Amino acid sequence: MNTELKELGLKNLGKIYHNISYDELIKHELENGEVKETSSGATAVDTGIFTGRSPKDKYFVDRAPSNQHIAWGDVNQKISEEIFDELLELSREQLSGKDLYVTDVYSGASPASKKSIRFVTEIAWQSHFVKNMFIRPTASELEVFKADFTVLNACKAVNDRWKEHGMNSEVFVLFDIERNLCIIGGTWYGGELKKGIFSMMNYWLPLDNKLSMHCSANVGEENDTALFFGLSGTGKTTLSTDPHRALIGDDEHGWDDYGVFNFEGGCYAKVINLDPKSEPEIFGAIKREALLENVVLDENGEVNYEDGSKTENTRVSYPIEHIVNHKEDLMAGHPKNIIFLSADAFGVLPPVSKLTREQAMYYFLSGYTAKVAGTERGITEPVATFSACFGEAFLPLHPTVYAKLLGEKIDKHNVNVYLVNTGWTGGGYGVGKRMSIKDTRACINAILDGSIQESEFDTTKTFGLHVPTTLGDIKPEILNPRNAWADKEEFDATRDKLAAMFIENFKKYQDAESEFDFSTAGPKLEK
Repeated sequence: MNTELKELGLKNLGKIYHNISYDELIKHELENGEVKETSSGATAVDTGIFTGRSPKDKYFVDRAPSNQHIAWGDVNQKISEEIFDELLELSREQLSGKDLYVTDVYSGASPASKKSIRFVTEIAWQSHFVKNMFIRPTASELEVFKADFTVLNACKAVNDRWKEHGMNSEVFVLFDIERNLCIIGGTWYGGELKKGIFSMMNYWLPLDNKLSMHCSANVGEENDTALFFGLSGTGKTTLSTDPHRALIGDDEHGWDDYGVFNFEGGCYAKVINLDPKSEPEIFGAIKREALLENVVLDENGEVNYEDGSKTENTRVSYPIEHIVNHKEDLMAGHPKNIIFLSADAFGVLPPVSKLTREQAMYYFLSGYTAKVAGTERGITEPVATFSACFGEAFLPLHPTVYAKLLGEKIDKHNVNVYLVNTGWTGGGYGVGKRMSIKDTRACINAILDGSIQESEFDTTKTFGLHVPTTLGDIKPEILNPRNAWADKEEFDATRDKLAAMFIENFKKYQDAESEFDFSTAGPKLEK
């Protein structure tokens, strides 16, 4: 291992902890004072001033041939080779002469699509995090392991020359695709490690005609695979974790010629307000080997999941084996159902809608959810968020590349697509109420068992969504959102306001020369 690290430019190496066990990692974390032990046996870390990713600090080196494929802009920013090399040297200086943790893992469970990833860090809990989050090779696989891509995490290094470099801050998350190398500095947040590799999988796979997806996935006893797309906070992890269906994964997947496969070997669940009654599987997964982030503990190591004083983005990572009912090989066949999850804080979208193929493409490219008032200073009403393909922050290629692949696969495998609102009903945030998990699960179950197909459907005004008139024990007035509002005129005004936001956002996909003008499948305002 010393030879490989020296080839990366690291010098005067200290002790190298290469692929050490969970027990050893936890011992190091505790001895180093990096974590605290909780009453459940999990360890808990504070990630410092950064309790979330730094998307404005992510850059790709601008050089051929990879630069011909990247969709440059606010998401994928350019950096020169010269600046990358300068910050690479800064990272090398930080890691040289230190004891280091080296962790070798796979991204992608499908043998036809997996990548070998090596992480190098001087922080034990970060090694623990990637051991949780990625696929752990067997002992025999480790003997012949050869990295396709390497991440140097020099989180203690900061770029004091960031203004001179024309960058956003002293934090840097940099990718050199041609050198198969990522360097991280200035932020300790574990999510950068996870999502950095997700970004790379989103680069590699579509160029090989395979779809990469920001979704969770599970499979039933009849081998009926379901995909759950959604942005953070929409319920991907909660709704795909089902005692009656085997979990394939909770966040990142690929879809190749053989079916669906997880990129990861673990889960990364939000734990703010975690309730053991409504989310027993996730609660039960928080035990030894799980790693909590930025939670509040009392003197006995008891976690207060309701306390968001450090951040609302409290998280836990754990090996997928902690979920009893998981698919051991992390793979399944082609999906039967695809579900788009949106937490609509305006209270306009129905709890469940069946989409046409054209609507599926429209809502996939729109990637809608809404932030609620009070999450940021100055926000007094819901704020619409549009993130292409439900994961725009992680897409190095143009969103239409992923949409084209999705459309082809929906057609080829005759997949049903639904839109499910996990947000508000009977009014927007502050007036209406949040959809109950009970009702949302009833919608999901009706999709998965096929009973929704037996319903009669109405078509909503403006959005043109096909909604069931009755569905199991769900109150019929909830199924059509207008009926759930006391003030119908206020609903109409709010609906038209949200429709206008959708229309404005989608204009960027209406290039006259593009084959992806699915705007006719979106909402239509009366003139």
